[in-house]
Amino acid sequence: MADLVSLPCDSLSSSSDSDVEAETLPSMPYFGMDIGGTLTKLVYFEPLDVSEVEGPEEKETLRTIRKYLTGNVAYGKTGIRDVHLEMRNQKLGGCRGTLHFIRFPTSEMQAFIDLARAKNFSSLASAICATGGGAFKFEKDFQEQVNLQLHKYDELDCLIRGIHFIDRHNYNVECYYWAKPPDSNSQTVDGQPSSNLNHSHCSQSGKNHYVNGSSQPDHSGTSQLDQSNFNGSQQYILEKDHLGDDCDSSHSGLDWVKKPFDFRNPYPYLVVNVGSGVSILAVYSPTNYKRVSGTSLGGGTFLGLCCLLTGCETFEEAVDLASRGDNHKVDRLVQDIYGGDYRRFNLKGDLVASSFGHMMSKQRREEATREDLAKATLVTITNNIGSIARMCAATEKIERVVFVGNFLRVNTISMKLLAYAMDYWSYGALKALFLEHEGYFGAMGCLMEYLKLGHPS
Repeated sequence: MADLVSLPCDSLSSSSDSDVEAETLPSMPYFGMDIGGTLTKLVYFEPLDVSEVEGPEEKETLRTIRKYLTGNVAYGKTGIRDVHLEMRNQKLGGCRGTLHFIRFPTSEMQAFIDLARAKNFSSLASAICATGGGAFKFEKDFQEQVNLQLHKYDELDCLIRGIHFIDRHNYNVECYYWAKPPDSNSQTVDGQPSSNLNHSHCSQSGKNHYVNGSSQPDHSGTSQLDQSNFNGSQQYILEKDHLGDDCDSSHSGLDWVKKPFDFRNPYPYLVVNVGSGVSILAVYSPTNYKRVSGTSLGGGTFLGLCCLLTGCETFEEAVDLASRGDNHKVDRLVQDIYGGDYRRFNLKGDLVASSFGHMMSKQRREEATREDLAKATLVTITNNIGSIARMCAATEKIERVVFVGNFLRVNTISMKLLAYAMDYWSYGALKALFLEHEGYFGAMGCLMEYLKLGHPS
C-alpha cells in the first residue's frame, strides 16, 4: 500500500477561503446554491452587522431577506433550514456572521424564484453562484423572471472546496465514523457479516482476503494507518434497537456508536457523493483530485423505487418504512440456493445472494409488506454503493473513504451498513468516514466562488 500523503492542517484550504479582502467582496447577500436533480441546497451567510452596507434601500432589502431566512425554520410546505448545522461566528472577508443551511425539493424551484422576485433580490445582487445540473436547467428562468445571472461552477470542484472549508472551520465535530461499542451486551456472530449485506462478490478464508472469487489473497488493503483509532478485530456486534423488537439480531442493523474523527491530515481519500446518482472522486490534495467512478443507482433510485413499490411520498417516509422492514422476506439468500452455507468460500447461509430474488414467487409477493420492500430497496442501493466504493479504494490504493450527500440524511441505517461492510471486508484497512453537513458542500463551495467575484463592474 502506498504511503499516504501527510499535509499540515493549513493546507486543507487556501487563505482565500476566508481572508478575502473586504474591498474586493461582492455585494450582499452572500448565497451559494447547489441545484441537484432531487434537492436544492442553499448556503446563506448572515452578517452580524449590516451597518456598513451602502444605501438605506439596500440595507432595508438585506434586512428583509435576513429576517425571512433566519426567522423561519420552514419555508412553505417543503423548504427546511437545518438549524442544527448552522455555523456561528464565521469570518468571510471583513465580516463575521452565521452560515445557514437550507434545502428544498428542486421541483419547487419556481416557488424559490417567486420568493426572490417578491423580496426584490435583484436590487442587491446581479448574480448568484450555482452548481449542479439545475444551474443550467434554470438559468433562463432566473434571468427572465428575477433579472439574476447564474454564475455556473463545476459541481465536483465546488464539492471538494466546500468539504475542505467546512471541515477546517468545524473540524472538532464535522467528521465522524461508526465503531463497535466496547462493552456492548448485543449478540456477536463469530466474525460473520450481517445478512443485510450482499457480500457474494467477496470471500475470505483464514487470514487471507480473496476478491471476486480469486484463489489468490489480496493484501492491498493492509495498512498500519489509524491503528490507534480503529480496532481491526473480526468480532462484530449486531444491534436490536431501531428496527423494532420483532427483528432478531441477524435482521437488524449495526449497534455501532458514533465517534469523532480528526480529518486534518486526510490525503489521499475517496469522496463518495451520494445524491440522486453517485460520483466517486479520489482526492490527493486540495487542488489535485479526479473522478474515478460513479453509478446511476443512488438516492434518487431508492426514493423512486420506494414510491413505486410502497406508495410513499417522501424520502423521510421511505427511510422510516425501511427501518421497520425485513429484507429477508424479499431477498434470496445463500441458504435458499445452497441449502446452507457456501463452505468453499466461507459464505454464511444468511447472506444476500440475489436482491429481490424472492419476488419471483407469487406467494412471497403477497407476504411482503411495504416495510420489507423499502428495506430491501435500501439494502440493495447501499450494498451497490459500498461495493463500488470498496473496489475504487483498492484500485486507487486509498484507505479512507468519505461518504457525503443527502442520501445519508436521516439515514443512519445506510451509514452503519456502509461502515460495517467497508471495515469487515478490508479487515479494518478501509475506513468509512462521514461528515455532518452531508449534502451542503457543493453549495458551500459555490459561496466561496461568489466571494471571489468582487464588485460587479
